Amino acid sequence: MTPGIGIIGTGMVGQMCHLANFISNPACQVVAVADLRPDLAAAAAAKFAVSRVYRTHRELLDDDAVSAVVVVTRRRATGPIVLDALNSGRHVLSEKPMAYTTAQAATLVEAARKHDLIYSVGYMKRHDAGVARARSLLARLRADGSLGPIIGARAWCLGGLTGASVDSFVMTTETRPEGLELWPDGPDWMPAAMRPRYDTFLNVFSHIINLARHVLGSSPTLQAMPTATAPETSMALDFAGIPCTFAFANEAAGPWREGLAVEFERGTVTIELPPPFAEEEALVTLDQDGQFSQMARGRSWAFRRQAEAFVSDLIGHTPPAASGEDSSVDIALAEAHWKRGL
Repeated sequence: MTPGIGIIGTGMVGQMCHLANFISNPACQVVAVADLRPDLAAAAAAKFAVSRVYRTHRELLDDDAVSAVVVVTRRRATGPIVLDALNSGRHVLSEKPMAYTTAQAATLVEAARKHDLIYSVGYMKRHDAGVARARSLLARLRADGSLGPIIGARAWCLGGLTGASVDSFVMTTETRPEGLELWPDGPDWMPAAMRPRYDTFLNVFSHIINLARHVLGSSPTLQAMPTATAPETSMALDFAGIPCTFAFANEAAGPWREGLAVEFERGTVTIELPPPFAEEEALVTLDQDGQFSQMARGRSWAFRRQAEAFVSDLIGHTPPAASGEDSSVDIALAEAHWKRGL
């Protein structure tokens, strides 16, 4: 049966990164959209030729044609809407962060397990074709030992221009309405003054943490930084003996710079990620004993490949590349890291 997709949230990301990609996938059908902003919902539905438009996610979940939903709402509302969708028997792809606390994340993971549902979290960089090539290269280098053992890794996310194209979405002047159920934006112990920075950490920087786990190992341990730094600017993890340091910054202007360098005794594999909304693949560079080469890139887009993977997982009922269960590790790491910053 062809999956019927409902899109909950029709803002810029909902249209550009999700609606457009699911609409273009012949293996599924986008049957409905929902947004508390009625003019925006209608404009998005018209742009993408979606016939059914709902005011709330609960109205959309009453539509029997919807078998799976994509949740692209304000971050504090994501968890409650995902929980409603899972409890209604719908498969879910949601934007990240999936939650703000390990307890919230566990609630969502348990609901997906209870109802035997696909629950995928939007770490689209795991679907980047360049990242896939880098993982294959790293597997070969680790197996043949041609560069010696891995001695460490460096990761960075220096946020800037996101690569969004204004031609790929419509917007209205409507004020975002209140009335959504919102989960707390941090654990009980976190002071209110820390929470906006913690929100940015989860929304922007969790991508590179998740990607490092995808490349180096899924269950790292949190390490102390060699010098005292703020939790939103640096982090250190140990991946079964491979130390990895992270550097973070979030600026409104300037180029987006994000990547991961895996250092061997006699060389380095560097993954340079494109801006989040740029339709490009990651650039992979190999330094082998001082000789540099770059892997050829194609023309795919991580967001499109993520949509394709979600539909494929629905049809085959296969575990997603970034499942809710796996993604909850990122929440646990962030929570523990920020608690050290007190």
